[in-house]
Amino acid sequence: MRTVSIPPRFEDWRDTARELLAAQVPPEELLWSDGGEHSDLFGELELPPPTARPPKVSKAFLDLARSAACHRDERRWALLYRLLWRMTHGGEPHLLSLATDLELRQVQRWTKAVGRDIHKLHAFVRFRKVDEDPETGREGFVAWYEPDHLTLRLGAPFFRKRFSNMNWSILTPDECAHWDGKALRFTDGVNRDAAPEGDDLDELWRTYYRSIFNPARLKVKMMQSQMPRKFWKNLPEAEIIEELIKGSSGQVQQMLDTEERPAKPAPNNAYLKSLHEMNRKQAEEKRS
Repeated sequence: MRTVSIPPRFEDWRDTARELLAAQVPPEELLWSDGGEHSDLFGELELPPPTARPPKVSKAFLDLARSAACHRDERRWALLYRLLWRMTHGGEPHLLSLATDLELRQVQRWTKAVGRDIHKLHAFVRFRKVDEDPETGREGFVAWYEPDHLTLRLGAPFFRKRFSNMNWSILTPDECAHWDGKALRFTDGVNRDAAPEGDDLDELWRTYYRSIFNPARLKVKMMQSQMPRKFWKNLPEAEIIEELIKGSSGQVQQMLDTEERPAKPAPNNAYLKSLHEMNRKQAEEKRS
């Protein structure tokens, strides 16, 4: 057995896996590592010369592998290579359609976890202003974030599209993403103290959160599942969550005690009347 030591990135695994497939090295002869404690246990792998061209692999598998590669489970490289081997050299070209395959289901669970983590990245990043170019007026922002998995590369294009008119950096312990209006680049991870503590935008976040907080629909456990406490320390609005929860019962009672206001009559609008008539006819057709 030999160790295959790679950086923890999909592109590095993909390139190495291609060479291994071309050399027809079976999965059981390999111990994959991304620099952890087993990286030198059996010695580095010396690849034999390739015996054939690397087999073609479907885009569906590459997309699946690209997502699963962002998971922190140290088994991911070995399991992805086993699936790849089974589809190319193992006589299972339709493996991805086998919903009951245990190894495939494990990889799919990883991709779901990665997808949830990307959603949280998009929802819980809070930028803070750090500078402004006096010549162009282009503002610079920095955010600190601690993802569960290695999801920054998959999640960063969302911010490039949404905040293309400003310079920004997202700092994480694993790596950092930077956008300067022209190119998205990545650097090594940093410590928390490299990010700013706060700015004037923090109060805007708290004001916005107060405005959308609905005490009548408060479900604390569900809220904490959607906004886990581990993210609270980096969210300016989290400072007022406990305050809002404590005051929610009083707000609900005040809402109940408020007299109901009379409903305003529908506006006499020809367009709205035509829509109501169309909806009425469609409802009658469904019943008939």
